[in-house]
Amino acid sequence: MNTITQTEYPSIFDRVKAIIVDSIILIILMVVVTDIFSSFEHIPDSARIIAFIIIFGLYDPILTSFFGGTIGHKVIGIRVKQLDNPEKNILLHMAILRYLVKALLGWISLLTVSSNEKKQAIHDSFAGSIVVYSAKQNSKP
Repeated sequence: MNTITQTEYPSIFDRVKAIIVDSIILIILMVVVTDIFSSFEHIPDSARIIAFIIIFGLYDPILTSFFGGTIGHKVIGIRVKQLDNPEKNILLHMAILRYLVKALLGWISLLTVSSNEKKQAIHDSFAGSIVVYSAKQNSKP
């Protein structure tokens, strides 16, 4: 007998918890990078700025594209998937678009999470993505 399982989409609170975890990780990365740079005498400010842009700009898109989510997503038990093919991670260029929209809109992007069936944020709609509970989380009784 086949059973139909309905996908559960994470609440805004689970998304915010993942954001908090990722923020802590990014702060730690920034402190470490700053500490490393301060141990060298002649590092130009432009190199520091580029390093911070790379860390902030690539952390989310690369982890989301290759691993289905950031470390915060993993800790909370959620994943980012393709809307049309929820078995697959989103492609890198779509993960970059998703991140850019999220970065530009900030918290405003989360306003639509409660107002649609699949709990998509604005940045998810732009990238054709959905956020779902990971398989282990989704299979809990």
